[in-house]
Amino acid sequence: MSRRSLALLAVLASGLLLSHDRIEAQATEPAQGLTYEEARIAMDAAEAEARANGWNVTIIVADPEGVPLYLRRFGGARPRSYEIATAKILTVLGSGMSTGEYAAALAEGRIEPIEGAVTFEGGYLIRRGGEIIGAISASGVRGSEDAQIVRAGIAAIGATP
Repeated sequence: MSRRSLALLAVLASGLLLSHDRIEAQATEPAQGLTYEEARIAMDAAEAEARANGWNVTIIVADPEGVPLYLRRFGGARPRSYEIATAKILTVLGSGMSTGEYAAALAEGRIEPIEGAVTFEGGYLIRRGGEIIGAISASGVRGSEDAQIVRAGIAAIGATP
């Protein structure tokens, strides 16, 4: 075989290896994070659920690091509802479970408390393909009602809590 043929084979072989590595990397890449558009859709659906029930709340949709993508505080929502909604985001991202699940695990002694965490319902992770892509919380009414608001937002983007 000529040198030129050997060089061509070497180039083709390395190209195949690079292609294989790219395909493998794509297969193991994490799910795409929550997009701004998805955050808007989730927020709009959560707000619609709250308004349909006459609930004045604060709603936060955040990225996986806990940074808000959307925040809405309705007229009539108590100022403290913002602090609680923020704490719910930190709780779910810090614990890897909803605030209701966190409260149960804490009460049963299965986990250690997280500083600044809250045990009120209404904070959920947003998952796609089993991976955490964000978080959403609501605060201002009963915990079960906050949770109802949040679940409407998650459902609107086809994600899971």
